[in-house]
Amino acid sequence: MASANMPATRRSLLAGLCTSVAFPTIARADAITERRDKLLAAARREGGLNLYSNMPPSDNNDLIKGFQDRYAIPITSWRAGSEEITQRVLAETRAGRTGVDFVLNNGPGVEALRSENLLQVMDTPVWGELRSAAAPDHHAWAGFGFNLLIAARNTNLIPAADVPKSYEDLLDPKWKGKLGIEADDSDWFGGMLDVMGEEKGLKLFRDIATKNGLSVRKGHSLLANLVVSGEVPLALTLFSYTAQVLKDSGAPIEPIALDPLVGMPNCVSVMRTAPHPASAALFFDYMLTDAQDILARLHYLCANKRVPLPYEESRIHMLDLGRSSSESTRWQQLYKSIRVTR
Repeated sequence: MASANMPATRRSLLAGLCTSVAFPTIARADAITERRDKLLAAARREGGLNLYSNMPPSDNNDLIKGFQDRYAIPITSWRAGSEEITQRVLAETRAGRTGVDFVLNNGPGVEALRSENLLQVMDTPVWGELRSAAAPDHHAWAGFGFNLLIAARNTNLIPAADVPKSYEDLLDPKWKGKLGIEADDSDWFGGMLDVMGEEKGLKLFRDIATKNGLSVRKGHSLLANLVVSGEVPLALTLFSYTAQVLKDSGAPIEPIALDPLVGMPNCVSVMRTAPHPASAALFFDYMLTDAQDILARLHYLCANKRVPLPYEESRIHMLDLGRSSSESTRWQQLYKSIRVTR
């Protein structure tokens, strides 16, 4: 799968370390150890890793520190929003630059790179440890966790007795002027329509917006902080880990898991033209194994099956990233249509 103009030595290394490798006679734990040792030896010769990541800065730093403490491989990291990362990779590819090894981004962003044939197919014994939504058949990316959007309330302004049990409850006039959503959550909205049925879901959310209004804010962190401050008493689209971290810090915020719960993989991928392929493959495996403990402490929903989820897996509707990509424009238009209040 390597690029035709890539040096032969790099193509050989990618083929040997990242693509179709079989472990027919070795137990999985032994296979992982053997693979890690080979990758580590090669990674130390490469001397570093270039990473693009959309993780929050403190979480990104924790993951990098965990890797460097374990393997002593230097990492150069550029952190940006998901759309910025995708656009930068595409622009660099068009310009013939191949500096980035590894992309950590949300599902739609990574799927966009796969559709351009920019990602290296990976084969690792770790695939068998992942939940199905994190392990696509194409093996060009893996989900290291899941973004789950939930509602959350300010506990000083909304008592427990008033917590909505369903989205239909938000039609009650008592919610007028109290509801907020994030401006770019059209993928979440598309998933909601999938579960509810498009006609029924559109009518429900348009009725909520018309009757009670929706305060539209740009950025999930901003929206979470506005719930804490009380400016937005009830937000409908916060990342579950953000709400939980704020709650644990003592902030007056409480997550609310209204059905349907809509999630999507948050993904890791190795570039086909990676200058440091062994380091990238080592980081790929790390994100799906050792880093899962770090992610669990940060309240992420983890992809490795050994880490329990805080919600029943059967409740979570996982977006099909291929469909999300093809339906993106239409979902954006539908989402925009419900954000306009009377």
